[in-house]
Amino acid sequence: MLYAFVRAVLLVPLFRWLFRLRVEGMEHIPQTGPAVIAGNHLSFCDQFLTVTVTRRKITYLCKKEYFTGRGLKGALTRGFFRGCGQIPVDRSGKEAGQAGVEAGLQVLRSGELLGIFPEGTRSHDGRMYKGKVGVAMMALESGAPVIPCAVIGTFEAQPAGRRLPRPAPLTIRFGAPLDFSRYAGMEESREVLRAVTDQIMYAIMKLSEQEYIDRYAAEAKAEATAGAQTQSTTTRESDPTTAPRKPVAANQPN
Repeated sequence: MLYAFVRAVLLVPLFRWLFRLRVEGMEHIPQTGPAVIAGNHLSFCDQFLTVTVTRRKITYLCKKEYFTGRGLKGALTRGFFRGCGQIPVDRSGKEAGQAGVEAGLQVLRSGELLGIFPEGTRSHDGRMYKGKVGVAMMALESGAPVIPCAVIGTFEAQPAGRRLPRPAPLTIRFGAPLDFSRYAGMEESREVLRAVTDQIMYAIMKLSEQEYIDRYAAEAKAEATAGAQTQSTTTRESDPTTAPRKPVAANQPN
């Protein structure tokens, strides 16, 4: 009930009417049975686009920080994300990643749609980054097809750090289902998982038309942040108006 309310009252009016969301490839979403919706990740609002356009419930794996806030704001945030079908996942390590895979498999075993961003975090520069193999593990172990999905325009509408999206043309595209049944029973092979994940990322890239970078997004984002901080420090030190003055001795003659 809460999911239907949030979708109909909040998300549909926001994206369908205000942003005039364009949808392509809806025929690829199965009417019944489990499937993984794997998409690119450019903005905070990405997962809400798929919730808006699909009548079937989509459950997303979501970072747990959205569920741990305190006070009224924390309660409202928690309620909103649960209402949108989100599952909190700890992203702090390998064991946490395995817990996320298990949570996703439970959704698929229930015959539902699972939403996931294989990059693991939002792109900081609008480019697409290397996918993590969790999506392949879930696809192979569950036997569910993977529906590649691309959102276009959300990076411009709501880049990282912006609280509310600004009006911008948005598009969401769904590609043909990817069937990996030929790899059944091979989910323990690191090479197979990497190959399946790369195939999924390639399909998403073709839909989104993004530039692809063969690095993990979290690593690239951390490097960019460190570089920006270094540049900022260097600029301050070289600016004579901000450089610290040397102390003048009390008995120094004028």
